[in-house]
Amino acid sequence: MYKSGRFVAEALGDLRPEQVQPNGVDLTLAAVSEQVEPGRIERGDKHVGDRTEIDPDDGVYRLEPGAYVAEYGERVAVPEGHVGFVYPRSSLMRNSCMLHTAVWDAGYEGRGEGLLEVHHEIELEADARIAQFVLAEAAHEETYEGSYQHEKLD
Repeated sequence: MYKSGRFVAEALGDLRPEQVQPNGVDLTLAAVSEQVEPGRIERGDKHVGDRTEIDPDDGVYRLEPGAYVAEYGERVAVPEGHVGFVYPRSSLMRNSCMLHTAVWDAGYEGRGEGLLEVHHEIELEADARIAQFVLAEAAHEETYEGSYQHEKLD
């Protein structure tokens, strides 16, 4: 069962009131990058290809069709007994964009990112709300201790 937006907000802390929704918390756009080098995923390891960060123009990212990496502005911590999911805000889809994400395991802490797929040029203001983070109760035997633990927290 999904938790309330208030529960999610308490798990994340330091949010603006308008970010708290009935069933989750809005995540904001902190940075946009383009991957410029191939990555590699192996059976026992991975390599994320190099990226170039896009500079906003007067605080606005003007994006042409293509694939981008959107970095979220909020520190996320998935509490024990839960699993996190990130969904795009409907405004993105209504503007021919999609945000793809993965499961956020119990114990993960960091500032994550998603794959922003742009099908028609769009302008995204820095710090705009682009996604919604939700938590659901989940059984698990361990917590996340992978290579992305504590990413972008420095």
